[in-house]
Amino acid sequence: MNNAERSKLKMEDISIEFPGVKALSHVNFELESGKIYGLVGANGAGKSTLMKILGGVYTHYAGKIYLDGKEINIKSPRDAKELGIEVVYQEVDTALVPYLDVAENIMLNTIVNKMDKKQFVGWNVIHEVARKTLQTLGVDINTHTLVEKLSLAQKQLILIARAIVQKTRFLILDEPTAPLSNTEIKELFRIVKDLSTNQNVGVVFISHRLPEVFEICEKITVMRDGKVVAEKDIEKVDMKQLVELMLGRKFSENYPKRKVNIGGKKLEIKNFEDTKSRIKITNLTVHRGEIVGIAGLAGAGKTEFCKSIFGVFPLRSGEIYINGKRIYNTSPSQAVKNGFALIPEERRKEGIWINESVVTNLTATSLSKFARILSIVNVSLERVCARDIIKKLSIKTPDEYQKAAYLSGGNQQKIVIGKWLIPNADIYIFDEPTKGVDIGAKHEIFEIIGQLAEMGKGIIYASCEFPEILGISDRIYVMYNGQIVKELETEKTSEEEILYYATGGK
Repeated sequence: MNNAERSKLKMEDISIEFPGVKALSHVNFELESGKIYGLVGANGAGKSTLMKILGGVYTHYAGKIYLDGKEINIKSPRDAKELGIEVVYQEVDTALVPYLDVAENIMLNTIVNKMDKKQFVGWNVIHEVARKTLQTLGVDINTHTLVEKLSLAQKQLILIARAIVQKTRFLILDEPTAPLSNTEIKELFRIVKDLSTNQNVGVVFISHRLPEVFEICEKITVMRDGKVVAEKDIEKVDMKQLVELMLGRKFSENYPKRKVNIGGKKLEIKNFEDTKSRIKITNLTVHRGEIVGIAGLAGAGKTEFCKSIFGVFPLRSGEIYINGKRIYNTSPSQAVKNGFALIPEERRKEGIWINESVVTNLTATSLSKFARILSIVNVSLERVCARDIIKKLSIKTPDEYQKAAYLSGGNQQKIVIGKWLIPNADIYIFDEPTKGVDIGAKHEIFEIIGQLAEMGKGIIYASCEFPEILGISDRIYVMYNGQIVKELETEKTSEEEILYYATGGK
């Protein structure tokens, strides 16, 4: 492709502040259409904030933005779209209308514009354009299907199709692979490479999964503490150098597994089957101080299992024992009373109140501890307790009254864990706890889990990240199609063996 045909986008001297936080400081960032750029950094480095400025979400920034040498003003997402800039955020559900069909979601901006101008909407044309756009991407989805019936991967492709319809020049993908299986990731990469090579789209790929960055990107920009610290051609940097640039220090990729004396049986599950999903568990045990991995690929049933034993889905049959005593988790509140804690996969939807303060989130599971006469909350005691958890977990926040929405993903995850430290649970269930979390925050989360094991807690660690499972667990149960198909000793197994059983091997 002729370089003269390419558009150039330049962000110059960009700074932005939120209450108590300087999120970006004098950042310069340049893009060219037809290329794929990686944007990486630890949680809180400023990656998503920078892209939200480019997408018109944050408008109170200082600095200038240029498109093909001409200064532009982006004061809303609509401005960004009209300039050919489209952002696909990690939370795809919030960008789609579930009760509309595929074509209506792809052509949503066109439909809204026509309605604003009181023009006729030709529905046959809407479906035809949507169908051709999907064909261009090599995607086979019926345009009459309601979006609420699609998988996460399909929803993401609908958003990309919407971007293409808008004649996008620059497409920003924020953690696009987090909810996808390996097969879906390969399909996404095929589409992204085609957009870049054949349709002259400039792509910004934000991800914590560094092998993917090396696989798909041509150039890479590293951010740390709200600043750009490095810009490299991908072939001129290796994984170790990249991690050290992200963290600002030397780092060895390891899992801080503590030596813990494993005690007696703490949790036992027998002949377990719920009424909501297809989960069937014949026998599972967790001992005092033991970290038990639940390994499986996307769709294996790990999340459903975690929610089922936490009382989210009613039990059809089976028995649950804590310290030899049979208990009944008929609801999440009953599970909490029985000593269970759940750190869910979707932290922003199910783990925290995103628009509430840190202190409100940390004390939400144990308000009775802070209640005085007439159930009035002792805010002083609540504040002291929250500060103690913030210090213990090294949660980076200006103070305990900061909104959770303004914190990085890693710090939000620490809040999800921290709120269960006050009620002092017995069984901690971690469902994909490092999803969307950078390598430094992962290390800190593993430390917290290790501390809980030292305290004699029983830990269930569910993940599709097999190296993590191998690095942190004592024993491993492998799930496939809603059932445990194999129990393995961590020290005597390998990633290859786990994958064999996770893909249906007998």
